Amino acid sequence: MPEISRFFGIVIRMYYDDHGPAHFHASYGEHEATIAIATLELESGSLPRRVMSLVVEWAVDHRHELQVDWELARSGSPLAPIEPLR
Repeated sequence: MPEISRFFGIVIRMYYDDHGPAHFHASYGEHEATIAIATLELESGSLPRRVMSLVVEWAVDHRHELQVDWELARSGSPLAPIEPLR
């Protein structure tokens, strides 16, 4: 699963053969969550509250890039890295 961003110990990834709707995976330690790109709502899993806030803050700023990477993944193309939260 390609890593597209990493910040504050949070790793953001996407699968090439993942199911819709468009989403990304965020992991932090032993926690993992799937987050919808369109709504930035938690689809499955869990993250600590502060970590989820950071992920959503990052995703708001990079929603278009996440959607582009989703389309790249669906076509089997290499994914573009996305700037981390600073």
